Amino acid sequence: MPITVKYFASLREHMGREQDLLPAAEATTVAEVWHRVSDGQVLPENTLSAVNMEYVTATHPVRDGDEVAFFPPVTGG
Repeated sequence: MPITVKYFASLREHMGREQDLLPAAEATTVAEVWHRVSDGQVLPENTLSAVNMEYVTATHPVRDGDEVAFFPPVTGG
């Protein structure tokens, strides 16, 4: 099963799509997932990420069938 990669808010607009499917063998961490789907760009420092709906760091491992989500931080006021 591939890794499902989802983009939210301005990241969706930046990527030009709302999701990708990535073969699990191509990435072992959240940072590597981003690197693969973004054509080698470094994960922006303020980007939030989640694996299977739980916030994680960029070094968090990913496995076959996981859902990885990227979204900009939310500010309130």
